Amino acid sequence: MRLANKVAIITGATQGIGLACAERLVKEGARVMMVDVKPEGADAAATLGNAARFFAADVSQKADVDAMLAATLKEFGQVDILINNAGVTHAADFLDLAEEDFDRVLRINLKSMFLCGQAVAREMVKRQSGCIINMSSVNSELAIPNQVPYVVSKGGVNQLTKVMALNLAPHGIRVNGIGPGTILTELAKKAVMASPEARRTILSRTPMGRCGEPEEVASVAAFLASDDASYMTGQTMYVDGGRLALNYTVPVKE
Repeated sequence: MRLANKVAIITGATQGIGLACAERLVKEGARVMMVDVKPEGADAAATLGNAARFFAADVSQKADVDAMLAATLKEFGQVDILINNAGVTHAADFLDLAEEDFDRVLRINLKSMFLCGQAVAREMVKRQSGCIINMSSVNSELAIPNQVPYVVSKGGVNQLTKVMALNLAPHGIRVNGIGPGTILTELAKKAVMASPEARRTILSRTPMGRCGEPEEVASVAAFLASDDASYMTGQTMYVDGGRLALNYTVPVKE
């Protein structure tokens, strides 16, 4: 098991990609603190047995982040891996977007990664080792007209990943990102794949002809967290079925 004796913190960990990452890291031998703003997330942690614990926190708030780290250290004694995965979207055209919604998305999607990354990295520096993974998106490069704050936040995540990597490399801490394409979480199934037209739109931009599964993102996270990626830092790996390489649409099988 590649992650035996490692301890991970995963934010936004009780559903979708975050939950898949928690499940995969536990299979790889890690112990995991699953963090989510929804307290009912404790049920998801319980399914993973003694290797997982749950902590309710709003990771866009420094006090909650400090409490999350303290709880992890109390429970497990160390932290080796951080997966910054908490995120939200908000649909609105640019001219209609409210300031408070712009601020909320940037606070959750971007500021939380700064707060968690800084707090956890200060602990990792003591051991001169660690791995941080920031969950980005293909929409860090590709824009969606009615997803203004989401697109902006993910572009910021990519730059945050680079500057964190450069700052923390002398301390033996690696920082990388993952940029998923359309992944079949419960949210995506309801929102993106809800109609034949929406499905056709997505698949016409995906050379592999299908959407991804949360487990496929989790497998990349496990790789980045392991020594198999020991010479990688400052990179964002796109798990997108080829979407970023495409500059036209492709036929969709009916």
